[in-house]
Amino acid sequence: MSVPLSHEVTQLLKAWTAGEEQALQKLTPLVYDQLHRVAQRYMATERSGHTLQTTALVNEVYLRLVDCGQTNWQDRAHFFAVSAQLMRHILVDFARSHGSLKRGGAVAHIPLEESPPVGSEPDMNLVALDEALKALAVVDQRKSKVVELRFFGGLSVEQTAEVLKVSTQTVVREWKMAKIWLLRELSKGAVVDRER
Repeated sequence: MSVPLSHEVTQLLKAWTAGEEQALQKLTPLVYDQLHRVAQRYMATERSGHTLQTTALVNEVYLRLVDCGQTNWQDRAHFFAVSAQLMRHILVDFARSHGSLKRGGAVAHIPLEESPPVGSEPDMNLVALDEALKALAVVDQRKSKVVELRFFGGLSVEQTAEVLKVSTQTVVREWKMAKIWLLRELSKGAVVDRER
């Protein structure tokens, strides 16, 4: 993203914070495409037939951003960090509700011998990732934030460094360490599931 666009987004965010409704109208087309690309990238990894579509995800993020009210937007990076956090919450909430429906919520019960075979469930993997990410936040808040910004927000190393106000080398190091930690935590969960 170019510097003038970044500066323009920051100015519009500050104007929106000050209550200028026209700023939001000008801001929307500038940020919508990037939000859509992030959501599209993420949704590409979901199972086929996922009922939450990319545009619906972006629209839900956008509606929640508008409902944030008087957020004191610092800059473009802050906006995309909050967007990443909202996207994570929406996706995890959707995965959890999808999982609870599978466990019998408002669904007619079918005898086990008549039930279809169970496949892998990316939605439930997202829930497991969210749980592991919460555990990581307890141990190391910054590593958790790096994962949230990079994975859910689709931010680059440079953008993540800008949001967290650290060097790009720190982001690279934290990203590597967080991935190792999360893989270890997620594999523990897989072992527990296999033992059941």
